[in-house]
Amino acid sequence: MRTVAKAKPNQPQTPARCEAPKFRIVVDVGHTPDSYGALSARNDPEFGFNFRLARLITAKLKAEGFAATRLLVTDGKARPSLFKRVGVANDARADLLLSVHHDSVPDKLLEAWEFDGANSYFSDRFSGHSLFVSERNPHFATSLKLARMIGRQLKEQGLRYASQYTLPVMGRYRRQLLDKDFGVYRYDGLVVLSRTRSAAVLLEAGSIINRDEEMEMNSPERQELIAGAVAAAMGEFCDRRSVAPAMTKPL
Repeated sequence: MRTVAKAKPNQPQTPARCEAPKFRIVVDVGHTPDSYGALSARNDPEFGFNFRLARLITAKLKAEGFAATRLLVTDGKARPSLFKRVGVANDARADLLLSVHHDSVPDKLLEAWEFDGANSYFSDRFSGHSLFVSERNPHFATSLKLARMIGRQLKEQGLRYASQYTLPVMGRYRRQLLDKDFGVYRYDGLVVLSRTRSAAVLLEAGSIINRDEEMEMNSPERQELIAGAVAAAMGEFCDRRSVAPAMTKPL
């Protein structure tokens, strides 16, 4: 689950045209070595999953012509690191911040088991990826369009999104579903979404607390599939933006 912060809505800005070599994408590795996020069903820190996938996404984007793409790795404790990464993205005048994470569930849904001689926890009840955007972001409309494009590419690869965020059992983590076809949720208070001056999307690539999906998320095949879907979505976005900056045509 992600740290939130109260923030006043930012003022919207006019979207720019997209020239792939000059389009500045910051791929944020969620969490830090010191504040590593969730533990997987087999006691592996989320940060490692995030780093491997974010690095691959960065490489894929560069290979597709987005030469200004930057991998962002921060250190330190959870909350200071959130503002640090937002500051880096804003100082770099990013056009997009993509924050890469892997999902878990609220503690009350966890079940105990033993893996490799160590106590651990799992939840096989839920699986799938999800995408989050914030209405407090100054480029909310662009963020939503980007998230929908990524979600559609993932769906076309046969992946399904996590639907549990609409359920009462999620408690304070329950979210509004903005796109029922492609799994895009609204999460206004997330620091990396609400405080950035660029478009921003958070990708939960899959559930590492689900024992089967954890193994899939560790596989090069699944990582390549997700990275390829993100790169394809960015290519589609840039193609459309270069023709119609305001993106008034519905997806």
